[in-house]
Amino acid sequence: MKSSTLAATLEALGVKQSLSRPRVSNDNPFSESLFGTVKTRPNYPTGAFASLAAARLWVEQFVRWYNTEHRHSGIRFVTPAQRHCVEDVAILKKRTKVYKRARKRRPERWTGDVRNWSRIEEVRLNPAARPCEVALA
Repeated sequence: MKSSTLAATLEALGVKQSLSRPRVSNDNPFSESLFGTVKTRPNYPTGAFASLAAARLWVEQFVRWYNTEHRHSGIRFVTPAQRHCVEDVAILKKRTKVYKRARKRRPERWTGDVRNWSRIEEVRLNPAARPCEVALA
C-alpha cells in the first residue's frame, strides 16, 4: 500500500489512503496473518480467476475453511467458529486431561509441565500497553 504506483492509482480513482500509523502498512496483525494463510493455501490461484463468480466462490470456500476447520495458534489451536460458540472451553479442558494422562503414563517423555491449554480470554488487535511501557514512552 506504500508503493508510489498504487498511491497514484488510488488518488486517480479518488480513493483516500488510510493507514493506522504514519507510513506503516503492516500494523494489522490479524490481516497480515490472514493474508499469509491465504497465500500458503495449496489451492491458492497462480493466475487470474476465470470470472468474478469464480473469484467469489474461491474466497467463500477459503473463508468457510478458515473459520470452521483451520485451527488458530493464537487461540490455542481451536477454530474461530469453536471460539465464537464457546465450544473451545470444553475442547481445551479435554486437551488438558489428555496431556496430563499422557504425562502420567509416560513421564520419561516429559521434561516439564504439560502444554498450557487454558483459554485465552481476550484477543485484541492492539493490546493496551502496560503502565511501565507508557511511562517510558
